Amino acid sequence: MSSILTNNGAMVALQTLKSINSRLTDTQNEISTGKSVANARDNAAVWAISKVMESDVKGFKGISDSLNLGESTVAVARNGAETVTDLLTEMKGKIVASQEQNVDRDKIQTDIVALREQINAVVGAAQFNGLNLLSNRETDAGSGTVNVLASLDRSSTGVAASDIAVGKKDLGTAESSVVGGTVGNLTAAATLNATQSATLAVTTPTGAGQVFSIGLTGTDADGSTFTPASYTTGTTAADAQKIMYIARDGDTAGDVAKGLAQAFAIYAAEQGLDTDVLNVTASGSNLTVASTVTDATDTIAARIDTLTSPTSVTIGGGLEKLNDIDVTSDAGADAALVSIEFMIQNAIDSAASFGSAQGRIETQSNFISSLTDSLKSGIGTLVDANMEEASARLQALQVQQQLGVQALSIANQAPQSLLSLFR
Repeated sequence: MSSILTNNGAMVALQTLKSINSRLTDTQNEISTGKSVANARDNAAVWAISKVMESDVKGFKGISDSLNLGESTVAVARNGAETVTDLLTEMKGKIVASQEQNVDRDKIQTDIVALREQINAVVGAAQFNGLNLLSNRETDAGSGTVNVLASLDRSSTGVAASDIAVGKKDLGTAESSVVGGTVGNLTAAATLNATQSATLAVTTPTGAGQVFSIGLTGTDADGSTFTPASYTTGTTAADAQKIMYIARDGDTAGDVAKGLAQAFAIYAAEQGLDTDVLNVTASGSNLTVASTVTDATDTIAARIDTLTSPTSVTIGGGLEKLNDIDVTSDAGADAALVSIEFMIQNAIDSAASFGSAQGRIETQSNFISSLTDSLKSGIGTLVDANMEEASARLQALQVQQQLGVQALSIANQAPQSLLSLFR
């Protein structure tokens, strides 16, 4: 049955043409935007995933900037520590030369002072954007560590930032000082003879500015009696400064042991004592003291003390003993040789620590760069249009559109044939 009111052929052709035009519009949008999923309407799940990944890429770009800044800061500190090491090594040469009697020690001392001033200049200038990793004299908690933003860790519970912690070192020459306060025993005295050792229960420092000192009395390896720090609870801060170490932020029991061992070795050299009278090492959170006095009948008594209720405590620089070096006398030249060895080792340890941190930051920076590229590639796989496929589909749809228009035109002309019936 033919009708002039209902044209089924035209309706079918129109629906087909509308479908073709819709697909043609989508294909043209893919080609113009380059994306198969340009918005949530195209594919809500894929769009949501791609947006989360895009936000991570943006975050990792910021992390890359942070790592670059951190790497530059650590590199400056490493270069500074290496330069200080070279200067201390040069100073050691001067000190060794001063051991000879027939030299002009006054001129050597002048050279040593000049090298010390150069070290101060290097340490002061070794800063990046106002941050100097070669100074660690603040007493605020957390001041001894610089955290470099390293990554964003996404899990089912959310996103958390992770850092690379870079510990500050101190190669300055500022003097430490303690005013007021009384000595308080942290441990009981341990009696030692030849080749004996004792573990003293000293936990990790409670914070920057805590004063540790050694209480010691006994007989030297050559048989002479000494009391370099023989005092009882309640004595003054002046007694605590005989063999003393002031903790810095972030110090562990190992750092305290190292500081006390160096303080004793330098004191022993100044007093003409055998440096093997007492050795201090760390065992976990405790300190171990040992003696190698040669006569088994001789003994020493050692304990670790702290300072309670000091009026003020000033943390000194890691190379503060440079101020005490004076090679104009035999005793001073001998003591300087012991001191310089410890300071060179401190500078080497600092440079090595910064070198390790710089290497880790550089590795993390390379990883973040590769990770960002992988995320971008993943996002592209999810939402980017296949341009070859889109091009072929565009041509096919354009042909279908032309045929659809022609089919609709034919369907619209069909009622015209009814006019012949009425002639």
